[in-house]
Amino acid sequence: MATETQISLAFNSGYSEVNGLTMYYEIYGQGKPLVLIHGGGSTIQTSFEKIIPLLTKNRQVIGVELQAHGRTNDRNADLTFEQDADDVATLLNNLSITKADFFGFSNGATTTLQIAIRHPHIVDKIILGSPLAKRQGMPDFFWDFMQQANLENMPEQLKVAYKKVAPDANGLQVMHNRDVKRMINFTDIPDEQIKSIRVPTLIINGDKDVILPEHALELFRQIRGCELAIIPGGHGQYIGEVTTLTDDFKESDLVVPMIERFLDKKPT
Repeated sequence: MATETQISLAFNSGYSEVNGLTMYYEIYGQGKPLVLIHGGGSTIQTSFEKIIPLLTKNRQVIGVELQAHGRTNDRNADLTFEQDADDVATLLNNLSITKADFFGFSNGATTTLQIAIRHPHIVDKIILGSPLAKRQGMPDFFWDFMQQANLENMPEQLKVAYKKVAPDANGLQVMHNRDVKRMINFTDIPDEQIKSIRVPTLIINGDKDVILPEHALELFRQIRGCELAIIPGGHGQYIGEVTTLTDDFKESDLVVPMIERFLDKKPT
């Protein structure tokens, strides 16, 4: 479903040595940096391909691929959201970017929370797309499903996308296992850490999301000066995430204008 805009969109890509990883990144456009952090089992494109051409018109967009995902290799260590946050911070330092806005989707939103908690000095604004901070933020069936997860029931679009870009297609099983283990072992982010976030924050959640709208509302109430949008649709449908795409997809359904307004808003 790639559009002509996406096919012709110019960008620079590269790899950077980051805490034992060779980390892949893409840089689009010019202006204030906006860092995009993908979801679990995903790549830059599966989470953000539909919105990158729109966002890059007014700013510099930096897509990253985290440990064991897409074109970034694995390290001999379990995935943690804290380590992902540290990896992103190190990458930005390597790229001589001292401050940026961040948009994380799904697992990437949890990583973005950790960036705001652990590295507040590099953060201007954060956008949390379907963020998870506590186990109760997911319905019980999700945790039951994770206990039984296997590669066969991973979304086909994500498997195809991984194999398309990864240097070693055998890494798919490694990525899957690491993502599953991280979710099974997920522990709540303490309230005091969430309340310590002092940067402008926008939370976006689908009303039929795997993240419960009630959880998004709880986070909204814990982060001072936060904004909240509950959008009709499922997990990532509001940004055109690859597993949500249908034949009647329209660019006008995306929440990019809301994101732009939030990012462009002057501090009061």
